Amino acid sequence: MAHQLPSTLDLGNDVSLDVSTAPTTPGSNLSFSPVLQAADEQPGIPAMKPQSTSRSLSSTLFDTTARTPPVRNICCVGAGYVGGPTAAVIAFNNPHIRVTVVDKDEKRIRRWNSVHPPIYEPGLNHILRIARDGSKECTIETRSLSTTNTTSSNTPDVSDASTPASECGSQCGDNVSKPIPARQPNLFFTADVAKSISEADIVLIAVNTPTKSRGAGAGSATDMTAFEAVTNVVAQHARPGAIIVEKSTVPCRTAQFVQDTLALHRPGIHFEVLSNPEFLAAGTAIKDLLNADRILIGSSATPSGQRAAAALASVYSAWIPRSRIITTNVFSSELAKLVANSMLAQRISSINSIAAVCEVTGADVSEVAGAIGADPRIGSKFLKAGIGFGGSCFKKDVLSLAYLAESLQLPEVADYWRNVITMNEFARNRFASRVVRCLNNTLIGKKLTMLGYAFKKDTNDTRESPAVEIIRTLVEEGPREIAVYDPCCNPAQMAEDIGRYVGAEVLQRNGGPVIVYADAYEACHSSDALLITTEFDEFKNTGEPVSASAEVLAPKAAPVKAVVPDPRPFKGEEPTETELLALHTFLLQSTDAEDKEDPLHRFNSVPDCAEDCPDCFIEKETGTSGYGAGQEHVFKGRLDWRKVHYHMHKPHWVFDGRGVLEVAGMEKLGFRVESVGRQGRV
Repeated sequence: MAHQLPSTLDLGNDVSLDVSTAPTTPGSNLSFSPVLQAADEQPGIPAMKPQSTSRSLSSTLFDTTARTPPVRNICCVGAGYVGGPTAAVIAFNNPHIRVTVVDKDEKRIRRWNSVHPPIYEPGLNHILRIARDGSKECTIETRSLSTTNTTSSNTPDVSDASTPASECGSQCGDNVSKPIPARQPNLFFTADVAKSISEADIVLIAVNTPTKSRGAGAGSATDMTAFEAVTNVVAQHARPGAIIVEKSTVPCRTAQFVQDTLALHRPGIHFEVLSNPEFLAAGTAIKDLLNADRILIGSSATPSGQRAAAALASVYSAWIPRSRIITTNVFSSELAKLVANSMLAQRISSINSIAAVCEVTGADVSEVAGAIGADPRIGSKFLKAGIGFGGSCFKKDVLSLAYLAESLQLPEVADYWRNVITMNEFARNRFASRVVRCLNNTLIGKKLTMLGYAFKKDTNDTRESPAVEIIRTLVEEGPREIAVYDPCCNPAQMAEDIGRYVGAEVLQRNGGPVIVYADAYEACHSSDALLITTEFDEFKNTGEPVSASAEVLAPKAAPVKAVVPDPRPFKGEEPTETELLALHTFLLQSTDAEDKEDPLHRFNSVPDCAEDCPDCFIEKETGTSGYGAGQEHVFKGRLDWRKVHYHMHKPHWVFDGRGVLEVAGMEKLGFRVESVGRQGRV
């Protein structure tokens, strides 16, 4: 009889769950699940002994690859912000591997299989079109345009010594055009959880692990409800010898819980448990996956553990240099993810604390950040002052680390990390208070416009967005209207989110002041103050926009360039999917490209939605078809700040919470600008 997922389980990354009240950070006992405490000493349940040494991949790990059966089938449990993009990129770069993404939420699965994916990431749509839909046979030119354009005609001069050699090693020129065979789909989205798990060589667990809201450890500990439920299902259905991989961010030593659960359900059957945390940032997730600076794999130090790590590494090595694949013991890998996010959050809180000092002393925080960032021991990353960090990761991971310290009787360590969160909330609240103070300490009868709702640019991810708490604070001041506009988020979805997180009563349709707009100028019309709460290029008043699709291919270590170079000639005889993606992006930059969506003519058509498709209905009813994840975010053009100024109320306040404006230029237009980290007018 097929086992059903528990009714409380949601396998995605952005839907609320029934909350567990069990502690989820371990004490001294390796088995920290209350359900498994009694089984800790039972025979047949293996304990994962911590290993004290790290291992490089230069010899031992990849020496085992030859003895490791090839990976043919991967199942990713969880179709959210981690599982969806990760599985898509794995499938894209491994055409020979079947990758199945499973989720209990049938609505989410339907959207992944349509032109309305549930999330937006620059570059994701192209990858879905190839891996999910397959591709047509096409023909590409193997010479770069720079080589071709050196000749006097469209026909290359094959006698030129600079002409790239054909595959036969000659310069006959007969193979300038190369056929690229059709590709069959190998990325699938389904709600059939048990079947997909049972067929997989590797099972990735990528479900939501938010912060607990009640019970022991509420407000700090990780809520493992979804992870625990999925682990039970995996234990029941995984085929013998399958490799179980933690992709979710989990408390340190969770791998022991997974191993215990597997042994309880399937005694005598061996499974290897790996930790493979993601290091993705919303808005750059595809770039982070395609150009990963490291892939971290934690495993046991046993021969079977090393073989399992080698099998997973072989999947990534299809496009990631093996020098960037790092192995550790499994507990180090789990902890490394928490520490990485906590350290990044710490830097943001640190510079925001200095921003408060700058506003009082007259120093400029951008100049201070530039000066200290020039020190190579510090670096310039994450020193952008603003209204604090948002998103689903930083806050919950810092709190999880603090709770871990508390459980280990390290209160000073816990207090240190909690202060990172305190400073983040201080930065956000100080910005809202500054708005009220500049507007004569009253918002009654006034209209405020928030430019940006997502927690960062180039994403429609609104989880833990600072804008939510700012709206909550401003509503209490009784404004006539709070207008909200975001160039990437669907207005209908924004209104739904605000109703869920702030309260349905704040929306205009329910008598409240909050109105969501699809047009920036309508949102700004007759406004008393503008608040920039997301750093979209559309809101800048200087500089050129960066192409989201071009940014996907730009190496992370190099400055982002708006122009992607021609990847031809290719490194090997057969171009890789990553090289074809680079060529696709390069050709899109050409002003005379015949097809602005599919210059290589590889895409198969996406099946039409059903007549009752709710996403199509919303787009039709709201006129918001320009939004959503089914296409690249189209840069909507910079705001015409002169036009905005003309239709605003005096004295034309602008509160720049993200440091995107060139203040002197705005002041020349007649705006009164208050910017984080710079001394204000009041």
